[in-house]
Amino acid sequence: MALRDARASKTRLLLFMSSLVLGIAAVVVIQLFSTNLKANLSLQSKALMGADYIIDSDEIPTDRAQEIIDSLKPDASEVTFVSMAAFPKNSGTKLVKVRGMEGDFPFYGSMDTQPKAAARNYQKEKTALVDATLMLQYNIKAGDSIKIGELTLPIAGALTNIPGATTVSTSVAPSVIIPKVLIEQTQLLQFGSRKEYQYYFKAADTLNLDRLEKELEPQLDLVDADLDTHTSTSRRLGRRYDNISKFLNLVAFIALILGCIGIASSIQIYIKEKLALTAVLKCLGTSSLQSFLIYLIQVAAIGFLGGLFGTLIGVGLQSVIPYFLEDFLPFQVQISIDPISLIVGILLGVLMSVLFAVLPLLSTWFVSPLRVLRVGNGNLAAPKAVQIAIYIVIVATLFLISYWLLDDFIYALSFIGGTAVTFIVLAGVGLLLMRIIRKKFPRNWGYPSRQALMNLFRPNNQTLVLITSIGLGAFLVSTLFFTRDLLLQKTDVEQSASNPNLIILDVQTDQRTELKSIMKQNGIPVLDDIPIVTMRMSKINSRSVDEIERDTTREVRSWVLNHEFRTTYRSELTASENILEGSWQPRSDATETIPISISENVARDALLEIGDRVTFNVQGVLMPTQITSIRSVDWSQLQPNFNILFPVGVLENAPQFNVVTTAVADEAASARLQSALVSRFPNLTIIDLRQAFILIKDILEKVSWVINFMALFSMLTGIIVLIGSVRTSKYQRIKESVLLRTIGARDRQILKISALEYVFLGLLGSLVGVLLAVVATLGLALFVFQEAFVPSWIPFLIIVPGITLIVVIIGLSNIREVLGSSPLEVLRKTN
Repeated sequence: MALRDARASKTRLLLFMSSLVLGIAAVVVIQLFSTNLKANLSLQSKALMGADYIIDSDEIPTDRAQEIIDSLKPDASEVTFVSMAAFPKNSGTKLVKVRGMEGDFPFYGSMDTQPKAAARNYQKEKTALVDATLMLQYNIKAGDSIKIGELTLPIAGALTNIPGATTVSTSVAPSVIIPKVLIEQTQLLQFGSRKEYQYYFKAADTLNLDRLEKELEPQLDLVDADLDTHTSTSRRLGRRYDNISKFLNLVAFIALILGCIGIASSIQIYIKEKLALTAVLKCLGTSSLQSFLIYLIQVAAIGFLGGLFGTLIGVGLQSVIPYFLEDFLPFQVQISIDPISLIVGILLGVLMSVLFAVLPLLSTWFVSPLRVLRVGNGNLAAPKAVQIAIYIVIVATLFLISYWLLDDFIYALSFIGGTAVTFIVLAGVGLLLMRIIRKKFPRNWGYPSRQALMNLFRPNNQTLVLITSIGLGAFLVSTLFFTRDLLLQKTDVEQSASNPNLIILDVQTDQRTELKSIMKQNGIPVLDDIPIVTMRMSKINSRSVDEIERDTTREVRSWVLNHEFRTTYRSELTASENILEGSWQPRSDATETIPISISENVARDALLEIGDRVTFNVQGVLMPTQITSIRSVDWSQLQPNFNILFPVGVLENAPQFNVVTTAVADEAASARLQSALVSRFPNLTIIDLRQAFILIKDILEKVSWVINFMALFSMLTGIIVLIGSVRTSKYQRIKESVLLRTIGARDRQILKISALEYVFLGLLGSLVGVLLAVVATLGLALFVFQEAFVPSWIPFLIIVPGITLIVVIIGLSNIREVLGSSPLEVLRKTN
């Protein structure tokens, strides 16, 4: 019976199925991406690192650290730091990542260069390998020279690939590889320079890396060094990319929920039209269970086919996500088909379709055979207890699926709660609209307008389902648009003339006067001249750092104990700082205990409070301090911010270097200043924040493409739900239009009635969705980004009219058979 009835209603059932397809496709494509990514991380973990394990240190290794390193016999080593590089050919300058390499690195993967021989010979020939994109930007070729600090050497070739590098990381500071033996000649490793020493190891196949890490990590922590194995790095990268997958999974899941709501609504209308047939079947002896199973089998088959087609589409689209994220991935993702993801897609189709359709299907269980003789519909709803039980099962199932996607109880609960609130608001708007129209019906309006408004609350109306589906799609897309706009707006604000856009690092004390003179000659102002003093914690209250590190039950985070703090002193707080506790002391003449201010993250991770004492080691000199204030710091602002802040009058005579900030008018002025400074002071590191802003915008654009691509599934699903809902009630609408034609309505009036109804629905649904997006983004701006939010008018001018137009076009397609045909002819066709 299910098969026979399905043949007669195949068009409608195909529309039900299409509601599921895109939601399933979205879930499957992200699942496949996540599975392939994890598999690639596992298979390529050695190639990502280029070695089996690495020991690294931010400073020259201590005697004990060097003893451990030598005992393991490193196969290669490097020293890495960021500096300015100059190209004598055209006087160009650029911030680069200098990597002084020694040994045959990498052991896995490859260092690709043009020409290929350059990677093999650069150490022997004492030449440089320069990032290929950087060479292209500055029109540099093999054979030209590069100047790093006081060292000038020829360029052997273009570096096109090295393990672990991504497009984003090389955009900030492109790599320049030189022989390690030449690093000393650059004269760039001075006081205050940030550098890193790395030692690469190729392990025997029998070595247990997890055991090695477990035994060596505590020993290396005590000597300010760290160990990373290819397996731990793979796990860390996996967690990072897993967060992206989880977010995209939620967007896909919303599309699936939206499709399921469309199924529930469409099935409800479909079953209402089948109740008379069900009553006839019961007159012929069909049981309630049999009549229920006839349509349940149809829904399950719809779910299976929807899951199957959605899975196939997901398989076809699986290469799209890696394409958008390739700049963020340190390797090329090899695409493969995971059978589990395919099975999950099909099972989700069956589960979600049955779950959301079971409540409307229960009407067939409670229909009476007497309905054959009755004209009214009667109350065929399931008992309240059954309805509540079904709703509980639906919510519980959605929670379990979201928990499976997020692997976090609180996040899953928040997602379900947020989704429920959005649906409740949209449904509440629909119900409120129907109530207002009934009570405040404009009886002085023209006939087409009154009839269109009546259609919003008449039997078989589509107000709730259409406002919900339209509003949710508009909400998703608008929220993503507003959020991206908020982030881009933040970078635009940072580029205003009152804020620095050029930061000069590593300015030595004896260079400050001449540097400022050069800036003045170029007409460039000095906005900030910030002294930097490096120090480490030696004692927290009465316990030494060494004692705390040896305590296996400690709650103090290890980074605080091992970190080299770059601190400053000044008499005023900046705009990015606010005092949370205590009071800021701008000046101190104390010689015994110095009042300081710490950031809230240091207070949290070091378990420090107002009044606690911390002793710092400043280049061998111990300085006792007392915490008198705790600050919040806006680290998102691209300006120097500090964890530890000293008052004026204490650190002036300590070993220090300076950071100078300025604002340049354009790229040409920036290039001139950088060229003048680097030629005179090769040790300087200059960061052009305008380039950072461009990079941030590029990253946001690429990420927004991925998010918008996933949101497109929700939008298309909403459109399909709309088509399904409208087409499901096609015959009901045709009969109403025929009745209007019979009593004398003209084609123009019928067209106007339908158009106005769908204008009301499309306009209200999309407008509510965009307004909800404004509220959601305002919450993000206030509580997450802590920025002012001024919503763009683009969603109101494009999304609202665009969705409304689509709704009207789909709605009017319902009555095209009525227009231009006689009532009798139309009724014969539809019957």
